[in-house]
Amino acid sequence: MTRATRPDHRINLYREDLAAAHLRGEVEASRFVDGEDMQVKLPLIPLLRAPEDDAPMETQLLFGEVFRVYEEKDGWAFGQSAQDDYVGYVDMKALAPRLYQPTHVVAALRSFIYPKPDLKTRPALPLSINAKVKVIAARGDYSEIERGGFVFTAHLAPVGAYVRDFVSVAEELRGTPYLWGGRDSLGLDCSGLVQATLERAGISSLRDTDMQEATLGEALPEPLDFTKLKRGDLVFWKGHVGIMLDSEHLIHANAFHMRVDVERLDIAMSRITRSAGHVTSIKRLLKR
Repeated sequence: MTRATRPDHRINLYREDLAAAHLRGEVEASRFVDGEDMQVKLPLIPLLRAPEDDAPMETQLLFGEVFRVYEEKDGWAFGQSAQDDYVGYVDMKALAPRLYQPTHVVAALRSFIYPKPDLKTRPALPLSINAKVKVIAARGDYSEIERGGFVFTAHLAPVGAYVRDFVSVAEELRGTPYLWGGRDSLGLDCSGLVQATLERAGISSLRDTDMQEATLGEALPEPLDFTKLKRGDLVFWKGHVGIMLDSEHLIHANAFHMRVDVERLDIAMSRITRSAGHVTSIKRLLKR
């Protein structure tokens, strides 16, 4: 097997010494193992490229998400996110072995876990949009959740209750700081914005820009006609993506403004072309 034909290492777990059991026959490794599912118990944790505190952050995992662990060594878990298959290393202390099945997700941009069902108590933990919880009881305006604490019920949505317009979620995130690898309401990168907002609409998305370009929607025919764009169209460059608000305006997390911002597509194209080249495709999502 040549290096060029190997499965994408970002979403397929394998090293020379270790690989996921389901990849047997597709990759070479000294041993193949089944993973053990664990659950993120902190508000937000980084998934890193290497088992080192200062390693680059590839993406983030949110409260309640599942991480499949294939190896535990020196306090680090090597594994794969069940949310989007991304592979990397996380701190074992951030994971819990006892899983719960989420009943609700955080639908507000941000909420809190309170020790009591009282807004005047000091919150124990913050939760980002798309965090996953299991509600076990109602207490007035609050929901008691598995593992302790209370969340303001109006900030939650039942699992499977999706928004109709994912672009409206992106608009709410306008002004969020740019963060490489971020998919949390405190910091997002371009593909993180797309992934997070599509999730609220019930649309699964892979993590990186090239993966999204390859798998989401249908490509508009070439030559591209920039006068016929619609709300929700995804505009791709090499290494960048934005979401059309209407036929002329783009919302995207970008390193020029260092935040999620809105600008005219022609202005963004003029600037981005100088560093990333021309638009590579425009993808239109299929109606569900």
